[in-house]
Amino acid sequence: MIDIELGGGPGRGVLAWMLLAFVVTFLVTRLITRMIRAHRGPFHNLRLGNVHVHHEVYGIFLMLVTGALEFAYQPPSPWLEVLAAAFACGAALTLDEFALWLRLQDVYWTNEGRTSVDAVLVTATIGGLLLLGADPLAPDAGTGALAVGVTVAVNLTFAFVAIAKGKTSAGIIGIVVPIVAVVAALRLAKPGSLWARRWYRPGSQRLARSRARYPSGMRTWWDKVLDKVGGTG
Repeated sequence: MIDIELGGGPGRGVLAWMLLAFVVTFLVTRLITRMIRAHRGPFHNLRLGNVHVHHEVYGIFLMLVTGALEFAYQPPSPWLEVLAAAFACGAALTLDEFALWLRLQDVYWTNEGRTSVDAVLVTATIGGLLLLGADPLAPDAGTGALAVGVTVAVNLTFAFVAIAKGKTSAGIIGIVVPIVAVVAALRLAKPGSLWARRWYRPGSQRLARSRARYPSGMRTWWDKVLDKVGGTG
């Protein structure tokens, strides 16, 4: 087993293997699903009778098996890295169909299905940040438990506000990098968000500014990233 160490102890090496396995599995999965959709290559959808078995099913079972093996045996290296990588493969397969188990509908190639790509990219980003040393739960030397608890609570508050304002990706990333959540939380909410529906009264200046800032059909750089990674509907 190749030893991947980026500092911070053996846990960082395990995280590196997980991130690598997660990204590779997602990219390979998207390649295969595109080939199936285009009727190219040897791949095809698996069906049991009239039931289409989605690849999230494989991912769920893979996470269950690897998680059970880790808890039951707690193996040393290199089997620890093997189980971690296998668990990450299962997570990638499952999150690639996040929109399906969120909506309980097959929306893989629709606009709603882009939520899956959001989930994968955000997860990979958080994994990369953790790998580089970002850790919101690591107290500074001399910092008491109360101060750590207050800091974490404040960070989570900003993250939840960002999510309520319709900026889910920024809110989740902000849990690891608080400044991202702070900036997102302080800016205007998106018109259809929970925050806007609760606090932006019809006809108010803030709602008008929000609609001007986020017009219907607006496409951002993030949408272009989703097109490249997830494919178009």
